[in-house]
Amino acid sequence: MEKLLELIYAGHLNDWTQRSQEAFDEIFGSTAGRYPERAKQSVTLRAPTFRPESGVTFAALIHPSNPESGAYGGMSFVIFPVEGRPALLGMVIGTQGLSPDEEVLARPGHGRKVSAICNWLNKQYGKGEMLAWAKQDPARIDLDMPGNIKKLFSDYESVFKRYGRVIYGLYAPNENRESTLECLKAFLDMMFSERGHQPLKGFETDAKRIQRAYYSHMFPDCNAEEVASLLEQRKYVILQGPPGTGKTRLALELLKNKYQNNGMTIQFHPNTTYENFVGGLAPLHTEGDLGLQFAPKTGFLMEAAIEATSHPDRPYLLLIDEINRADLAKVLGEAIFLLEPRETGRVLKLPYDFGSPLHTQLTLPQNLHILGTMNSSDRSIAIVDIAVRRRFAFMKLWPQMAVVEEHGCELMQRAFQELLEIFVEYANDESLDLLPGHSYFLEKEPQLALASLRVNLIPLLEEYLNQGYVAAFADSIQAYLQWLESMAP
Repeated sequence: MEKLLELIYAGHLNDWTQRSQEAFDEIFGSTAGRYPERAKQSVTLRAPTFRPESGVTFAALIHPSNPESGAYGGMSFVIFPVEGRPALLGMVIGTQGLSPDEEVLARPGHGRKVSAICNWLNKQYGKGEMLAWAKQDPARIDLDMPGNIKKLFSDYESVFKRYGRVIYGLYAPNENRESTLECLKAFLDMMFSERGHQPLKGFETDAKRIQRAYYSHMFPDCNAEEVASLLEQRKYVILQGPPGTGKTRLALELLKNKYQNNGMTIQFHPNTTYENFVGGLAPLHTEGDLGLQFAPKTGFLMEAAIEATSHPDRPYLLLIDEINRADLAKVLGEAIFLLEPRETGRVLKLPYDFGSPLHTQLTLPQNLHILGTMNSSDRSIAIVDIAVRRRFAFMKLWPQMAVVEEHGCELMQRAFQELLEIFVEYANDESLDLLPGHSYFLEKEPQLALASLRVNLIPLLEEYLNQGYVAAFADSIQAYLQWLESMAP
């Protein structure tokens, strides 16, 4: 891609059309190209002759069904040269609209991948500077580019004035040509993949590296150190994510290693009450004919506060598994008043005397931390209300391909990759939370892998189908299940 890279940094050229043709021709073919020769049939180069009076010139790879000149439609990769700056790189919808790429552009996955690429480029190469931007919904060509983005990339004002509504992903190159080359490969790999063409065999490893890099921003990982640091800062944290992402395992690991088992583990369920968690009246076991009697009984929160207070020199962790399976607003009640990490010394007056050391007042010591786990796929549970969300810091766990590659056999790796691609392409943001985690794909023995998928994964996906959770891409899930069943001996 050397000629293409040189073209980007060359600025305005009188021989723009010729140079553009040479640069794009170079990326095809087994001799030096990145893409097979047949991929060339899926695009047409549009590179108008540069004329100063035209205002905006470009070089674009567009759908081959478009006319040779004039306005075009569909998905395109475009280079916009400007004076005094490297050319702007963009993913663009032709001014004639989404056709003939409606199916691609309207798919959640296309915009999701463009956003992930831009996030990756910013974090990897931006050094605190924004280099890339992506539109939330590429298909919304009725919406202009935000004013703050135009201002940030003001060197390209002439481009935005004319094409601001149809640019849905952009990268503004700086002096770092390495990052520009990475953007070129990411945008082009994605575009040709959408058209059914993968990089040549010699570039497969590099293409997978790039995809993995931006997928890591689509599905970021978090570890025990990050959670421990957040607990230290915010005190009250909830780990959320799809089933099988290791939320409970990570929480237990944290309790064991970071808190030295100085803590308590409980699990919420639909019958968990305020009296169970905070405290209240509970029946006494009595003998004789005294009848049913009640007395104040401490709940888990009170007990955790007492334990933490008794050892103020070390942190104490209250671990609540499946925290959203209970009605949190009711379970917490007025005790939510105490969950303010930035304010210390808040006191809750209790309706009963719970005896020493609390008596009629409850306060949460500074060394008491609360960590909850939340399964984001459980649609039958109560929604966590805003008041609770404001008091907890949320960290999301996502499935990780690296874990499957390390602990799963080849079949498990392929099964995970196939399912991941289905969810990435077709799931909306809400449905993406249903993506089964890596723990479903960790069988190392090939002969046991299929049995494991049948027992654990297939019932989960069938439940998704039965409940209508994946209705928008049910056919793809059904096809995936058929593929798994086809591997039966």
